[in-house]
Amino acid sequence: MTIHKNASVRQRDKETYAVVPHVPCGVITPDTLRKIADVSEKYDAAALKITSAARIAIVGVKEEDVPKAWEDLDMKPGQAIGKVVRSIKACPGTTFCALAKQDALTIGMAIDEKYHGMELPSKTKMAVSGCQNQCAENCIKDASLAGYKNGWTLMAGGVGSGRPRLADVIAEELETEEALAMFDRLIDFYKNSANKAERIGRMIDRIGLDAVKAAVAGDKAAA
Repeated sequence: MTIHKNASVRQRDKETYAVVPHVPCGVITPDTLRKIADVSEKYDAAALKITSAARIAIVGVKEEDVPKAWEDLDMKPGQAIGKVVRSIKACPGTTFCALAKQDALTIGMAIDEKYHGMELPSKTKMAVSGCQNQCAENCIKDASLAGYKNGWTLMAGGVGSGRPRLADVIAEELETEEALAMFDRLIDFYKNSANKAERIGRMIDRIGLDAVKAAVAGDKAAA
């Protein structure tokens, strides 16, 4: 039986699955909403659950129906388990929000396209917020960008788990192109420097914040 890796999650009853299609940055069309609802009804799902990753999980699908549900959905799978980039959370940014200072949604979509599902040393969560309110919860994301009037702030090392850790500021007042390039360097550095199953925040604690700033931001490193 074909079950999308990391996107069909066995449930507590050990008999059914949650089918988790990908919804980039939580933006979805009416037609896709209807499709998800139709598939849920067709296969008698127990519930539809809006997840913390801003996706809609179809919960309680029988094992034999999982491949057929994916075929009917015809959507990219969302990464829900495994040592991969799980999700990229983004606020509405200047596309919709009156408070936003930067275009969080466009940048979030670009990061999603590049990184969603990428294998890394441990599970990784990313975020992009368009203002200092950081509605995408940058402070507990492994890697993120926050928009301010004078540009982007790159943050790293947030962990929202049983051992919580707030993210560190790596660099500030970055132009968009520079911010994206620095974000890429952060992920490359993590990929090459982290121990097995070590999240970015734990890597920073082990090797030191200054070392990460020097490798990623150089002269742009935040004081």
